[in-house]
Amino acid sequence: MLLAAAPLQIAADVWLLPGFADSAQLLPLVTAIAEQAPFRHMQVPGGATMAVAVTNCGELGWTSDAHGYAYRPSDPLSGEPWPAMPPRFLDLAVRAAAAGGWRDFQPDACLVNRYAVGAGVGLHQDRNEADFMQPIVSVSLGASCRFMLGGVKRNDPVRSHDLHDGDVMVWGGSARLVFHGVRPLRLGTRHNITFRKAGPLAASRPSGPSTSTASRPRR
Repeated sequence: MLLAAAPLQIAADVWLLPGFADSAQLLPLVTAIAEQAPFRHMQVPGGATMAVAVTNCGELGWTSDAHGYAYRPSDPLSGEPWPAMPPRFLDLAVRAAAAGGWRDFQPDACLVNRYAVGAGVGLHQDRNEADFMQPIVSVSLGASCRFMLGGVKRNDPVRSHDLHDGDVMVWGGSARLVFHGVRPLRLGTRHNITFRKAGPLAASRPSGPSTSTASRPRR
């Protein structure tokens, strides 16, 4: 693994940590999680199916169906609790949040997205969590992508940033509810691991990603 570069502040309360994560250590853990809770293409309100395949680990897992978005303690496919969050995942999330200035981050939910060629995520806010004082930590593994970062209003200007294998994004504070997304993947396979403090358990809410034809999952 190459040495990580210094953190880069790319907007107010938004940090890019280039090369902060090691995919060689993390991808086998993703495989183990998927063996317990397989990747699936969830339905979204309105009936469409997500382009990105998802699974979860941790105390709570993000889910979507025709009724809305919610964090749930068990996998709706099996009825079993989500796989435990690997200690290496938790350590990465805590260290990344601290590098961005949030030193008390204790995530209870980890959403794992798998992108194939052509899959992306439309602009959306992460707003189904109970505590907006906690940051979002998002880890890129595998193929490079174009990450879209807007403002707290949907019509705010959007900038795109290239994310590569091992890059980590951290945002919170004034940027906690910024609109963000991922342009459709052009080559290869990409995994994204996103850590959040979601609990206490939130009720399903009919709010979430845009209805972009690229995809409708939460990132």
